[in-house]
Amino acid sequence: MHEMALCESLIEIIEREAKAQKFSRVRAVWVEIGALSHVEPEAMRFCFSAIAHGGIAADARFEVVTVPGEAWCMNCAKTVPLAQRGDPCPDCGGYQLQITAGDGLRVKELEVD
Repeated sequence: MHEMALCESLIEIIEREAKAQKFSRVRAVWVEIGALSHVEPEAMRFCFSAIAHGGIAADARFEVVTVPGEAWCMNCAKTVPLAQRGDPCPDCGGYQLQITAGDGLRVKELEVD
């Protein structure tokens, strides 16, 4: 389960920002998870609560913002929606696609004290 390692890194980022920006508590964390990122939002929620236990983000609300997948279709020469990796272009049926959005994971926002 790579979500555990991702949450460990997330807590490290939060703790580093807490030192830099001098906050002592995290009330909420908003994380953008791409639909094509191979990250399971519910696994992230579970892992975050386990990793955050006893720390600065122990009682933080964990919010997931899903970023839809998009790709550049080389046949159509336009950006198209993409539900999952390996799917064909919804317009032309071609497979010459380059993912342009929805494959990432990032901290969008923190609510802190």
